[in-house]
Amino acid sequence: MTMIPKNAIMNTPTHLKKGDKIAILCPAGYIKEDLTPAFDILRSWGLELEIYPSTYSQWNQFAGDDELRTKDLQHALDATDIKAIIAGRGGYGSVRLIDRLDFSTFKKKPKWFVGFSDITVIHSHIQKQLKTASIHGQMVKSFLDASPKSLATLKAALFGENKDLQYTFSSFAHREGQARGILTGGNLAILHSILSSDSDVDYDGKILFIEDVGESYYNVDRMLWALKRAKKLSKLKGLIVGGFTGMKDSDPSFGQTVEEIIMDKVQEYDYPIAFGCPAGHIEDNRALVFGEEIELHVTAENVFITYIK
Repeated sequence: MTMIPKNAIMNTPTHLKKGDKIAILCPAGYIKEDLTPAFDILRSWGLELEIYPSTYSQWNQFAGDDELRTKDLQHALDATDIKAIIAGRGGYGSVRLIDRLDFSTFKKKPKWFVGFSDITVIHSHIQKQLKTASIHGQMVKSFLDASPKSLATLKAALFGENKDLQYTFSSFAHREGQARGILTGGNLAILHSILSSDSDVDYDGKILFIEDVGESYYNVDRMLWALKRAKKLSKLKGLIVGGFTGMKDSDPSFGQTVEEIIMDKVQEYDYPIAFGCPAGHIEDNRALVFGEEIELHVTAENVFITYIK
């Protein structure tokens, strides 16, 4: 009998092809913008769209009440003609739904789930509970300001094309090295919020990606201390740091940059660390496939993320 490694991904969704139908829905915050230009991009990729009611619904700050958003997501998870699900936007709200959902049909025939920010809850849950890969990438609302490169990487990830990533970043010293492991992570605040829950991924032996937006420096420090004290950082194979945008300082100043805050927490470990990854709450939010094995190679200025075929 062949033993499946602890960190192995056992369910990988089928890549898309022209003519496939995908679901557009909102598990969290509501959308007020006209999404027609974003829909046109997806249709130009040869995809058929099923636009669920939550995409244009509102209940307080949410895209409809919890019942509507749960109903939409459950239907998309179960529907045999839906080949991928792309979140309309993030915000807050996915955690209110995650324990209401039945993933039994999805587990038998997984499909790609796409999003970032608050969607980290769903990425983490399906990786932890179902060992299924998903895509951290642009959502429909963020298509409106997305860089062409970010959209190209999302299309490549969905259609099974080359999704390797190389970038240069020299404003802060990387920790050089090479490592191999399953990619996991997402928004730091969300990862912090699901610690010790049924959605909390085992980080041991994995390569962790983190990003965030609109946080105070002291709060990033506090969240990273929580991860460190929970033994989430000590057995990583590598760390990739994306955008930390819209940061807020205190008075008096916290006195450290995000890079310095992060390095303080991992200084005693020897795994490679890559800063400046073009992913997160930025226009050039390149797609990353969580749950797939990658090789991370970090030099003084260049970072190479290569997916293990």
